[in-house]
Amino acid sequence: MIDKVVASIAEALAGIRDGASVMVGGFGTAGIPGELVDGLIAQGARELIVVNNNAGNGDTGLAALLKAGRVRKIVCSCPRQVDSWVFDELYRSGRIEPELVPQGNLAERIRAAGAGIGAFYTPTGYGTPLAEGKETRRIDGRDYVLEYPIRADFALIKALRGDRWGNLVYRKTARNFGPIMASAAKCTIAQVREIVNLGDLDPENVVTPGIFVQRIVEIPAATRLMATPGAAA
Repeated sequence: MIDKVVASIAEALAGIRDGASVMVGGFGTAGIPGELVDGLIAQGARELIVVNNNAGNGDTGLAALLKAGRVRKIVCSCPRQVDSWVFDELYRSGRIEPELVPQGNLAERIRAAGAGIGAFYTPTGYGTPLAEGKETRRIDGRDYVLEYPIRADFALIKALRGDRWGNLVYRKTARNFGPIMASAAKCTIAQVREIVNLGDLDPENVVTPGIFVQRIVEIPAATRLMATPGAAA
């Protein structure tokens, strides 16, 4: 019987070692798997390579992981914003290595990994420092840069509901990078608000098929609200 449900966050995160590459879903604060990130801090893995759209907000979630000194390198498109003081301090003191990737390129490089694409050409970044040292080509009169897929050992994502096979549905824009990250990692770990019975999810609404998910843990919304007063539902 296929059952990918695990009983705890600690069990879900088992095996994440020092130096592992970890994709973390979310766009700003939308869709961040906050409890999994908190669990990763408690788990203790260090020297991580993290892939996320940005570099953390405030002092919680991904920013807390950075503040704990667990991240050696971060691959992202928007590392600096008004509340990115944790990343700013680490970067200015030379304690973190950033790799800046334009947002569209970041999404497509992750998607390419899941789709089995070896590399692709994109005009984004051509003629800028981001293209230095990369192969370029002119196609139909336009200049392009060759980009390679981004893969990871683990992906931590958040969904609204899932079943024991790992099929996932998301809540509106909270899906953001979740589906492509799920397909681009060796081990995808999903936190969901509710685990439902097989057949309760309309197949037409399943965004991430269970084949891309290895572990799923239920974290009801009330748990998050009790842990973080004022948190969004």
